[in-house]
Amino acid sequence: MKISIVGSGHVGLVSGVCFAEKGHEVLCVDHDKDKLAKLKRSESPFFEPGMPELLAKHQASKRLHFSDRTEDAVDFGQAIFICVGTPSTERGKADMSFVEKVARTIAENLKDYRLVIEKSTVPIKTGERIKRTMGRYIKGDVNFDVASNPEFLREGSAIEDTLKPDRVVIGVDSAKAESLLREVYKGFDCPIVVTSVGSAELIKHASNSFLALKITYANWLARLCEASGADVDEVVNGMGLDHRIGKHFFGAGIGYGGSCFPKDVDALAHISEEIGVDAPMIRLISDTNKGQLERFYNMIERELWVLNDKTLAVWGLAFKPNTDDLREAPALRLIEKLKAAGARLRVHDPVAMPNTRKLHPDLYYANDPIDACNGADALIVATEWPQYKQADLAKVKATLRVPMIFDGRNCIDRKRVSELGMTLFGVGKEPVKPGE
Repeated sequence: MKISIVGSGHVGLVSGVCFAEKGHEVLCVDHDKDKLAKLKRSESPFFEPGMPELLAKHQASKRLHFSDRTEDAVDFGQAIFICVGTPSTERGKADMSFVEKVARTIAENLKDYRLVIEKSTVPIKTGERIKRTMGRYIKGDVNFDVASNPEFLREGSAIEDTLKPDRVVIGVDSAKAESLLREVYKGFDCPIVVTSVGSAELIKHASNSFLALKITYANWLARLCEASGADVDEVVNGMGLDHRIGKHFFGAGIGYGGSCFPKDVDALAHISEEIGVDAPMIRLISDTNKGQLERFYNMIERELWVLNDKTLAVWGLAFKPNTDDLREAPALRLIEKLKAAGARLRVHDPVAMPNTRKLHPDLYYANDPIDACNGADALIVATEWPQYKQADLAKVKATLRVPMIFDGRNCIDRKRVSELGMTLFGVGKEPVKPGE
């Protein structure tokens, strides 16, 4: 089947290479010509494991093509996926200008039936608005359908998540649209959930907000553990063994970030309030998440007393492991606060340093984790990369000026820290101190 994808960001490009992997012929459209030049060289514009290999494989197989014209997407694919950005505006309202522009362009160039599928994360009723907009701009008597097919990929494992999903949700209002989407996903071994367009739109926001709620609940438990002497990992492990609760997205730390959770939580609250349903619990998720980083910063400031003129090592810059995405990354917000307090920072991240350098050129970018610790008054762990979990803590101790670690992800081996006589402060845990 011929499939067009408008927007070659994380969602669009991952979807495109995965549809090609499943045997479809795919055209990906993006108006950034520098990005397109990279893609044609099989260079990924972002870090995602497996992406360069699939780009090369399916340009060679002739199943993956690129263009800078949305008009080409209309001519090429019977199914057209809209994967453009929907950034947040005030109070979480999504900016729908990119989606609206694509809908208009499709309508103005439509000659035969097409299925238009919103895959970007959009507010409920977006499908209705796309349909209405296309009806106004379409030329002649041409039929089309609008469907919703939300994505549930995780950056860092996006290709695996797309090729082997837990479920595929398709929101449709015609038998023809359902039939075409079933053909798109014919080679995928997972349940296909068929809903109305509105329900599919809401499933995406509701899912991400619930996962963010689990993280927020774990962080609230961490505060209770700190005040009572309990250990948050022991608490959430005991809870997570209940299959009704589960272990996933149930870890305490310095808060969530990325392009999805912050935006989708705020968007769901805005959508709810816009249609007259108060959303105090959803608003509280966002507020609590922001407060978690403040608490961690306050811990650092309390223990180090004066941050001005101190040197601090920071491990991890991306919002999570296996990505170079800095959007809403807690590490960056922490770095801004530490810089404002006068601290000198030595930072390391396996893949996100080039992107960070564009925002903070004045930092010291270390060659490796141990180099970051050289002469530092303390080490801060902000992203739980495997390299940091497996780091040689004896070398860390020997390199630090003061053998002290602030573990914002509870990923450092506490037993080994204790054996080495180091000091460690975690989230929702009793500190590890020499002689204790």
